[in-house]
Amino acid sequence: MANKKLTLTFVDPQPMRYGENSHQTAVFYRDPTCTEASLATAKQLHGKELSYNNIVDADAALEMAREFSGENAVVIVKHMNPCGLATGKTLAEAFEAAWAGDPVSAFGSVIAVTKKVDLKTAMLLKGRFVEILLAPAFEKDALEFLQNKSKDIRLLEVGEIKKATTCKVYKHVIGGMLVQDRDVGTYEKFECVTKKKFAKNKEDLARFTWLVTKHTKSNAIVMGYEYKRGFFMVLGLGPGQPNRIDSNLRLCQPRVRDNIARMKKAQGLSKTELKALEKKIFGEVVMGSDAFFPFPDNVEAAAKAGVKYIVQPGGSKKDDLSIEACNKLDVAMVFTGMRHFRH
Repeated sequence: MANKKLTLTFVDPQPMRYGENSHQTAVFYRDPTCTEASLATAKQLHGKELSYNNIVDADAALEMAREFSGENAVVIVKHMNPCGLATGKTLAEAFEAAWAGDPVSAFGSVIAVTKKVDLKTAMLLKGRFVEILLAPAFEKDALEFLQNKSKDIRLLEVGEIKKATTCKVYKHVIGGMLVQDRDVGTYEKFECVTKKKFAKNKEDLARFTWLVTKHTKSNAIVMGYEYKRGFFMVLGLGPGQPNRIDSNLRLCQPRVRDNIARMKKAQGLSKTELKALEKKIFGEVVMGSDAFFPFPDNVEAAAKAGVKYIVQPGGSKKDDLSIEACNKLDVAMVFTGMRHFRH
C-alpha cells in the first residue's frame, strides 16, 4: 500500500448558495462514473439555488429512501437525521405518518419520497415550510401546485430510486482522505437471544426500525410503531448523543410521549388514562439501537416505560448482562450481528 496513490476525478463544478455557514463559499463537483439516482444527476425543477447543507441533507434522505425502494415511503430529514419516516398504503398516507413523527422538527426539513408525487401528496405541504422535496418524478398537477405554493421550495427529480449498490465512499479530513466501503449491509442474522421470543407479528416492524436506526446518527435509539396493519412509522428518535442512555431517556422516550399525546385516541383522556395508553403503546413499539449495550441500563429504562421488544447488533463483552435484564423484565431481544455507527 505504501506506493499506491489515490486519484479521484470530479467534474462540472456547481457553485452552491453558500457553504455549511453563510460566510463559507462552497462548490459541488459531480462524479462522472455515478449511475444511481443522486444529487449530482438530479434535475432541479423549481426553487432557490442549493446550499451545501441542502446537498448533505438531501443525500442523507435519498440514502434512507433507497432502503424502502418499491414501497410507498416518506423520509423527513433534519440535520442528517430522520425526524420522520414512514411507510403507507399510499404516498399521502406515508407522508402524514412521517410528518406526525416530529411536526416541530419537520419545519424547514428536507423530504425524500420513493414514488412519483401525486397531487394528494403535494397538497399535504400546504402551509408547511420545507427546504427540499426530492422524488423520482412529479405528476404534472402536483408540480404545478408546488410551484404555485412557494417560489423557494426546491423540487428535485432524481429518477427511479433503487437499492444502494456496493462502492467506496470518501471522507476528507485535514491532511488526508478516509476511504471505506459503503454501508449497504443491514444485518448478518436475526437471532432472538432471550427467553421471551420475538412475536412473529413484530418482525416486520423490527426490520423497519432497524433500517431507520442504521441511518440515525450515533448513539442512536429509535422506536418504531405499526400505526396501521402492515405500515410503520418512527414514533420516537434519540440521535447523536455522547451516551446511549441519554438518547433513550432524554430524547426518544419523551418524543414518543409527545406523539402519543397528539394521537386522536388520546384526546379527552384523563392523566391516568393517558398514562395507561402510553404504557400500552410502548408495549407495541420495537426499540432499535445502532450499537451494542455495554450495560443493561438501556434495557431497564426501556422496560420501565413498557417496551417489550428490542433489536440491536450485540457483540458486547457484557451482552449477558443485557440478556439477563431482558429475561428478568420479560423483554424479547434480537441480535443482528451488524453494527451501524453513523458519524
